[in-house]
Amino acid sequence: MKPIRKAIFPVAGLGTRFLPATKAMPKEMLTVVDRPLIQHVVDEARAAGIEHFIFVTGRNKAVIEDHFDYQYELETTLEQRGKAREKAALDADLPAAGATSFTRQQKPLGLGHAVWCARDIVGDEPFAVLLPDVLVKAERSCLGQMIDAYKALGTAANIIAVEEVPMERVSSYGVVGVGKTHGKSFEITAMVEKPKREEAPSNLSITGRYILQPEIFKILADQQTGAGGEIQLTDAMVRLSKHQPFFGLKFDGQSYDCGSKIGFLSANVAYALARPDLEKEFRAELAKLLK
Repeated sequence: MKPIRKAIFPVAGLGTRFLPATKAMPKEMLTVVDRPLIQHVVDEARAAGIEHFIFVTGRNKAVIEDHFDYQYELETTLEQRGKAREKAALDADLPAAGATSFTRQQKPLGLGHAVWCARDIVGDEPFAVLLPDVLVKAERSCLGQMIDAYKALGTAANIIAVEEVPMERVSSYGVVGVGKTHGKSFEITAMVEKPKREEAPSNLSITGRYILQPEIFKILADQQTGAGGEIQLTDAMVRLSKHQPFFGLKFDGQSYDCGSKIGFLSANVAYALARPDLEKEFRAELAKLLK
């Protein structure tokens, strides 16, 4: 069983829900406290042991590539001003030389198409997919928990992170059916995109974290468009599930949908309150506002 060494980050989206902020700035560079969304998600992947970070980009996304590069002018200025702590923090965030790859998704044809665009970089090995607009706050990173479950299964399987949502809201999510339990994971018996409440197989929704086998690329190559006229990753996973096992992992942690304004604001509050250097003062400011 091959290890999970590579992760795909689909970052080609337009971020229309955050206009006008995203007119000139990629949504992935919006900050939660003082770190861009994409940095938080890359941090999660690094903590899980990912060695190669693959970004599927689009137009006006060059700033993401610049963010994960060495900036001589900034580094030199920090050195000259004696800001050793700030410089050390920037250096720690940089992936190793040769550990990042960038490829283009020229047209917005959906998540499945974005994943397919990275096929030649991934090659013939299992890989992870992390959606940058979903943050998961957890003691052990969400992807780390998934890789633990993958190793425990001891077989070439696909794993999807899931979490409970209220039954009245299942029609807003992709939902899985629950089968036999295997340690901390369970067999997925169905994957249904935005089902009616009375037709939902469970209240466990698909969160933006996946471990997939490379056979998904062959399926995506001829996958027909689905909801919204896009190539849907869920549709391809349903096809793959007829030949390979899929497991769900109900992870320990809290997710924040930073593609929505409420989720983004909630993430900022949660991450700020978890910072020892900010928590006390920020909590006092929140109390004043809530009065």
